[in-house]
Amino acid sequence: MRVVLDTNVLVMALRSRRGASFSLLAELPADDFEIVLTIPLYTEYQDVLSRPEMLELGYTVDDIEELTRYLSSISHKQAIYYLWRPWLKDPKDDMVLEAAFASQSKYIVTYNSKDFAGKGIEESFGIKPINARQFLIEVGRIDK
Repeated sequence: MRVVLDTNVLVMALRSRRGASFSLLAELPADDFEIVLTIPLYTEYQDVLSRPEMLELGYTVDDIEELTRYLSSISHKQAIYYLWRPWLKDPKDDMVLEAAFASQSKYIVTYNSKDFAGKGIEESFGIKPINARQFLIEVGRIDK
């Protein structure tokens, strides 16, 4: 099963080692799911995670590059073709949705579910936007 991680999941993982986002990253690589990466998503990960507010948490640019390279090394690399944009209000959310659609992912793991909810994504594409905790429950890593 393939899943797309929204950038905010990585941000949350770097902010706290106690949350579901960190637990999700700690599961990688996993036997029962694979994260999807596109070039635009990879560059967004690098951009957002290298911002001053993230570096103030004690990470270096080298740490961020190491993390994004690691994610790239274990991910399914997906080509995208920009055939049907825009679907959502935010082009960056469209980028995430497009990665999920092109890779036939079952889930988008995000903390911005409201940006994806009510847009017909699950009905039209069979892609469910859920947060990291919900995803860990879905794959049996934690109990409800």
